[in-house]
Amino acid sequence: MSAAADSTQVFVRPDSYLTLHYRIVLASGPAAGSTFADTFTGRPATLQMGMGQWAPGMEAALVGQAEGNVFSITLAPADAYGDRNPDLIQRVTRAMLDEHAGADATFEPGDLVEFKAPNGGRYSGVLKSLDDTGAVFDFNHPLAGTALRLDVDILGVL
Repeated sequence: MSAAADSTQVFVRPDSYLTLHYRIVLASGPAAGSTFADTFTGRPATLQMGMGQWAPGMEAALVGQAEGNVFSITLAPADAYGDRNPDLIQRVTRAMLDEHAGADATFEPGDLVEFKAPNGGRYSGVLKSLDDTGAVFDFNHPLAGTALRLDVDILGVL
């Protein structure tokens, strides 16, 4: 490749805006081999780097890649959505659940329930168990503790 061609090559920076196809495949755990997300069969995705759309370690795998690159990388849990944190499995009182979800709401284990944070933000937890006095929620990201294979085709970099 000539020096002139090299100067036109665009690389992903920490603040880039990308158009890409990606596939996230679980690389560990009981569901290893299953696909979590896949844009290769449809429209490409867009990603604004540094805005929290992807885990920092997943974005870091893109930094320095050239526009047009097609690659795969396997990330350890710590580099993807982190290790599972047992402190994020918490019991919530029935009163708190009713306050945030409504007293007439019904839930089943496995449901994703959204809560309002004191700062006005929102966060979600997966219901693990429910009884008359409260519920146990897992507030870990659903992919926490899982190694991921990321297949990427970088279509455009701005």
